Amino acid sequence: MSSTQEAGVAWQSYVDKWLAVQPRQRIALAFVDAAHYPGHIALAALEQELLSAAYGIQEPQVAAAKLNWWAEELSGAAASGGRHPLTQVLFDDERAHAISNERWLAPVLAAMAQLEQGTAADFAAQLAAGAPLHGALAELETAWWYGEGASSERAARVATLAHLFYALLRLEEDAERDRLSLPMARMARFGLSRADLRAPGAAREQAIQAQLGDLQGAWRDADRLPGPLSVFRSLESSGARGLAQQAHKAADPLAELRKGQSRSGPGTVWRAWRAARAWRRQAG
Repeated sequence: MSSTQEAGVAWQSYVDKWLAVQPRQRIALAFVDAAHYPGHIALAALEQELLSAAYGIQEPQVAAAKLNWWAEELSGAAASGGRHPLTQVLFDDERAHAISNERWLAPVLAAMAQLEQGTAADFAAQLAAGAPLHGALAELETAWWYGEGASSERAARVATLAHLFYALLRLEEDAERDRLSLPMARMARFGLSRADLRAPGAAREQAIQAQLGDLQGAWRDADRLPGPLSVFRSLESSGARGLAQQAHKAADPLAELRKGQSRSGPGTVWRAWRAARAWRRQAG
């Protein structure tokens, strides 16, 4: 196997990791062709790598070491072309060199800063806690897709909301972690302990429904914010919003969330097509 083929295989493995977390994005790839837009896909896969380090590694020291490696990688990639397969794809594109070094580093620094955050007091505090990391990712993504002059305000908010939505899927697994998926005020309102999060129960389901209700209201508010969304961000947001609405009405909302996570159909294709059409119009 040639070095070019090896690089392609390595790059694809990270794309596959991203698609395993967000399987609906396979539909979007029909409209964002890898042959013409490899950097768009590599950036989404890079975001997944950073989020996996920030939220998927339980030991803060291990997560910090991985994020520190990414900080070194991204800080030198403009000059060296990068060592990581994703970085190599990104910095082979002139878009990467038009984006400031500070913007490339901002998500990594924000991820490191929030590693030891505890459970937020309420829903508003959850939004505020997630905003630095997901806002920095949205700023980088918006600059890549639309240029430095495009507003990332809407993208930052929907990215944060998507994070809180997907955190609910890990409710049981994260019951013993410092940062819970439900804020403390909601836990107190429904009389929930950490142990109660690990098994179905009336109070737990009501708390999840209340969280989903707040998310739906925040998504409606986000619609009034300025700025475009990438195709991937748009499809992620619309899919999460639709699933949140379905789960909000379900007797077992967590089961509905899990069941719907990989579900797709004609509606997903239509939303991906609309997102791609909006992108091409905005990008000119």
